[in-house]
Amino acid sequence: MCFHIQLVQIFETGSNVWRSKGQAQEEAKKEFIDSIKLLEGALGEKKYFGGETFGFADIATIAIASWFYAYETCGGFKLADECPKFAAWMKRCGERESVSTVLPEPSKVYEFVCMMKKMHGLE
Repeated sequence: MCFHIQLVQIFETGSNVWRSKGQAQEEAKKEFIDSIKLLEGALGEKKYFGGETFGFADIATIAIASWFYAYETCGGFKLADECPKFAAWMKRCGERESVSTVLPEPSKVYEFVCMMKKMHGLE
């Protein structure tokens, strides 16, 4: 699967986690986690997707990671429990100044998601 398409799928399935309840949410969580597991497989034992160097695939992927806290909180799961290598990669990327200074705080994204849920009558 094309890397870009995979990222779009992750964002869509993650969004379905906060938009749904019950069985639909459980299915969305499974799809989201399965998508992350595909990326985790591509990451393998490497420090970054390209090996030792932080590159384009890392930049593209970390750009959506700010949303993951909202998905976890709304869905009642921890990504680190399901995909520990990917969670370690996220932490490693987040410690880079070039990343930490430009990405929104996950708590702010969660606040936005809560606002969207209320606005759409999902709470």
